Amino acid sequence: MTYTKKDLISTKDLSKDDIYSFLNLAKEYKKLNLEPVKKDPILKGVTVVNAFFENSTRTRTSFEIAGKRLGADTINFSSSTSSTNKGETLIDTINNIEAMKTDVFIVRHYSSGSAQFVAKNTPSCVINAGDGCNEHPTQALLDLLTIFESKGSFENLTVTIIGDIFHSRVARSNIYAMQTLGIKVRLFGPPMFMQNAEIFGCEICRDMDEAVRGSDAIIMLRIQLERSDGEVAFPSVREYSKYFGLTKRRLEVAKDNVIILHPGPINRGVELNSDVADDPRISSILDQVENGVAIRMAVLKTVYQNKFKA
Repeated sequence: MTYTKKDLISTKDLSKDDIYSFLNLAKEYKKLNLEPVKKDPILKGVTVVNAFFENSTRTRTSFEIAGKRLGADTINFSSSTSSTNKGETLIDTINNIEAMKTDVFIVRHYSSGSAQFVAKNTPSCVINAGDGCNEHPTQALLDLLTIFESKGSFENLTVTIIGDIFHSRVARSNIYAMQTLGIKVRLFGPPMFMQNAEIFGCEICRDMDEAVRGSDAIIMLRIQLERSDGEVAFPSVREYSKYFGLTKRRLEVAKDNVIILHPGPINRGVELNSDVADDPRISSILDQVENGVAIRMAVLKTVYQNKFKA
């Protein structure tokens, strides 16, 4: 059984079978991406627009490469050089691009709920590439693929997410998907970044040692100052690193085979030390980047084909 909707907005919408269908297809595309000719022209003639209203490196580039490897005509839209700077609304922008016979929108926007809003107002497929503090479903899927490849199964796993939980769309999408799969999720961060964290039904850790101990995978999050409205949850970067940063010393209480993930960009020396981020024995960060292309190929193919099954 595979995912049947023409849009991917939230991991809340995914069943266990849906998640596995994306991961299994992504594994096939990962093999393809190792070939000299990295092409599956299943989307030949399809127009995919990366509608990004926020800055992005990994996600936008990953979706662009994914679309092109599937044969699609992939267009990058940047709000900084568009008519949105002249006061054009989000939906007017989408409608105008839609009029050019766009088939798929990849939407990243600073407002929570924006991807769902676009999906309700266009017949095109819509993939949420991050909407405010809400969700980032393809990031969660690539994280799950990375964890699965390392551990071989999701059975009896404990994953700890550390950092700016309150503002993190990555945390939300991962929590929802991991709970669907039966993974035990633990959370830890500065008190201001843990506001209302109990609503997720996860274990809340009291300190860094508790957060690290017994984890099979640790996802470190960036401090998202751009979403904190000028509020600072800690007196200094040095203090954040001292109490909430991941170092080799802190990893001494972790499982021997623990892996470290980070959605990027990394603030080196803040949430993650370089000796952790660059250690191939524990760091899966570049594996995440590689898996991102394969996951997004799987998502693009699936949602576009679903458009004609509805």
